[in-house]
Amino acid sequence: MNDMSPAGGAAALDVAIAHKDHRSADGRALRALDDLRLTLPIGQAGALVGPSGCGKTTLLRLIAGLDHDYAGDIHLPAHGRLGMVFQEPRLLPWRSVADNIRIAAPEASEDEIAALLDELSLGEHATHYPGELSLGLARRAALARALALKPDLLILDEPLVSLDAALARALRDKIAALIEEKRITTLIVTHDIAEAIALADRIFLLSPRPARVVATLDIATPRGRLSKEAAETLEAQAREALAAARRQPS
Repeated sequence: MNDMSPAGGAAALDVAIAHKDHRSADGRALRALDDLRLTLPIGQAGALVGPSGCGKTTLLRLIAGLDHDYAGDIHLPAHGRLGMVFQEPRLLPWRSVADNIRIAAPEASEDEIAALLDELSLGEHATHYPGELSLGLARRAALARALALKPDLLILDEPLVSLDAALARALRDKIAALIEEKRITTLIVTHDIAEAIALADRIFLLSPRPARVVATLDIATPRGRLSKEAAETLEAQAREALAAARRQPS
């Protein structure tokens, strides 16, 4: 049994997964998530960090409502309107960048779409097709499409993966600025602790499969103002918590 519903007047994303199982080819139950709990206050950015294959994307699918086969409760903030950016941009290849946004967000005005394209440095690419875009530009287009929905919760699944260092840094800074400006509750999956520290207000550190939250790090300093020393201290704390989780018997 599970319950997934908008939180109405509640001011947080609340997740309490008792367990989530997958089925192996021979029918055995393989536990993916176990007693996983997290809370993300409204308007904050949270980052999920854990080892490869621990269940981060599985958790995102549950929160996004793409998988209802789990035991537990998920309460989305406000009215539960969701915007999601997948690892692959998933743009319609036969539609222009602007049309991809119009189709996903028919209530968005032309002025709003133009403003989003400008904010993400996509103005000159509005009429281009996805096949004409680099991966970095396609990721920006996917982000613009998600933001055009005016979501109560924005989910970003590895938004910087496979980008070279310069492009990743530029997109990270753009995402951080948008989070700060729009104050959308945002949940980010990343394998990069430094990336999580740069983007998040709260970091949820996950154990190896079956995933659970082994530690939560709150970052009180506003984005962009954290000193190098403070960031390095947070990164060391995160690495130690993840290492301790790996040492525990499954």
